[in-house]
Amino acid sequence: MAGGLKEVRERIKSVINTQQITKAMKMVSAAKLRKAQNAIVQVRPYADRLNRMLSNILSNLDGDASTSFGKAREVKNTLVVVMTSNRGLCGAFNTNICKEASALISEKYGRQRRDGNVTVLFIGKKGYDWFRRRYRDLNLVADYIPVYDNPAYENVSAVARKLMDAFSSGKYDAVDVVYGRFKNAATTFPTAEQWLPVPKMEVPTGVKQKKADYIFEPDQQSLLETLVPSILQLTFHKCLLDTQASEHGSRMTAMDKATDNAEELLKTLRINYNKARQEAITTELGEIVGGAAALEG
Repeated sequence: MAGGLKEVRERIKSVINTQQITKAMKMVSAAKLRKAQNAIVQVRPYADRLNRMLSNILSNLDGDASTSFGKAREVKNTLVVVMTSNRGLCGAFNTNICKEASALISEKYGRQRRDGNVTVLFIGKKGYDWFRRRYRDLNLVADYIPVYDNPAYENVSAVARKLMDAFSSGKYDAVDVVYGRFKNAATTFPTAEQWLPVPKMEVPTGVKQKKADYIFEPDQQSLLETLVPSILQLTFHKCLLDTQASEHGSRMTAMDKATDNAEELLKTLRINYNKARQEAITTELGEIVGGAAALEG
């Protein structure tokens, strides 16, 4: 019985230590979440509005004005950018994004995959680890994994420019981004979006499409050459900020649940320990009484 009590005491001590770690991780994630949430809340409305404006402009170009980023062509080679975290302990956050990317490749680019023309580029280590264990027929690129920990606009826009150059040169005919869209600390959505070519503005069935009424100064072509790359870089940066906010929210939620589970486990262990201790005391008392009775006899 003494050995059993010692084992339960060690388990209680282990759970208490684990609970302290999960509490600390929850507090750290909460602090990081506030910063990441402020960043995405400030950027998202601006980026979404510019993106809608870009789609509207490219859907209604006049004359000879054009940009290679808005021209759809036959998709022979495609690139899928997967944004995940570099660290785990954030619930199913990374797995959900990877599953979303896997579904996108299977459903949208099945033919390209069979031809060996699907490249998956990773920003964040967990996505690379997940795909590397499961797929041998995809071209996996891990060159930009470290960018996740350095999400400054200059670093992210440099990656975006390289991908845009690859699209313009014809290396890729389509580029999709899969990331975690942040709603609140408890809710994130794995999201897949077409980044290149810029998708045309969707018009509901039965609604007449209205022509974009923009005034361009100095001229439409000059503005397109400057405006389109800037908006695409900002959109790419917004996706990464979304993913980071989602990561911290998911980790904070996961650590909060882990802390609560540890507390429930501690209650059970303490009850079991007290029961075992009472049984040991009762047994010892019984032995003492029995021994005393034997001596008297």
